[in-house]
Amino acid sequence: MSNNDLKIISAAQAAELLQQDMQAVFIDVRSHMEYLFIGHPAGAVNIPWIDEPDWVVNPDFVRELRQLLLGGLRHGNGHSVAVILICRSGKRSVEAGNLLLSEGFENVYSIDEGFEGELNDDHHRSSLGGWRFAGLPWEQC
Repeated sequence: MSNNDLKIISAAQAAELLQQDMQAVFIDVRSHMEYLFIGHPAGAVNIPWIDEPDWVVNPDFVRELRQLLLGGLRHGNGHSVAVILICRSGKRSVEAGNLLLSEGFENVYSIDEGFEGELNDDHHRSSLGGWRFAGLPWEQC
């Protein structure tokens, strides 16, 4: 795997990376409503990939991330900083991560099961996998 490939990691691996790399940035790409009302990983910053009311891809996603990185939180142009992305089940974060790679970011991770994981047989989330299922720190409004 070259350095410019999207790296798919588990929630536990992401938590470990965040503890080891103080420069890493943790981005929750879910909508504002999901982030606020369903909950989110402690320390994650919300930059929606797709958001209400129109549910279209955020045309400012890359700009908002660059603004966060260049706003004094990180050094340099931010392209080599580890960017860890999470969504509900690991699909939107892959789309967002691939865009970041195409925009010159070099160290991009996507959490494979997201925050809530896939649906179980009863159509419930957070019972098969994901950040919450792994017992990692999270917050809710």
